[in-house]
Amino acid sequence: MAPPQTSEILTPERILEATEEVLRRHGPAKATVVDVARALGVSHGSVYRHFRTKAALREAVTKRWLDRTSEALAGIAADETRAPRARLRAWLTALFEAKRRKAGDDPELFATYLVLTKESGEVVREHIADLTGQLGTIITAGVAAGAFAVPDPATAARAVFHATARFHDPDYLTVWERPEAQGDFEALVDLLVRGLGTGQAADIPAD
Repeated sequence: MAPPQTSEILTPERILEATEEVLRRHGPAKATVVDVARALGVSHGSVYRHFRTKAALREAVTKRWLDRTSEALAGIAADETRAPRARLRAWLTALFEAKRRKAGDDPELFATYLVLTKESGEVVREHIADLTGQLGTIITAGVAAGAFAVPDPATAARAVFHATARFHDPDYLTVWERPEAQGDFEALVDLLVRGLGTGQAADIPAD
């Protein structure tokens, strides 16, 4: 039996929204393009006109999920009204909070995306490149302002990102739930911010 027709225009964004709901309901192992089409009231061929394969659809919905975090953090990275040291603290804090919020508010969907991100290596690499680029922007501003003393902001950005991995890499979900997690995170950020600074800048208050 053909699915009921819908009068709404089928767009990639509508398909991705429906895909996310189907993934939440069925999980990544059982969700199919037919399920997505049925949720939209269209044929699966209509979905394939926008996304040529099931893998392409799953990759696109993963990118959409990751981009939400990147877009929220981009505003902090570009906020020149904040001093670089305060901006770095705020950015790292926002990243940690965003990941904990996703895991806590919608654990089923979070678990689904843990699976999808492992399938979408290139999407994940692009996401990490975007985030380390944002960190590089903050650190470069800090060098220009004399708050940070590093020879290569891009290398320092990657080091900061990897050093804080246990507070944003989903594989460390159980770490985030520990009572001491917030204190450990703040101690690490304080150490990193001071480590990036010159001897003089290290004594300057964060705000």
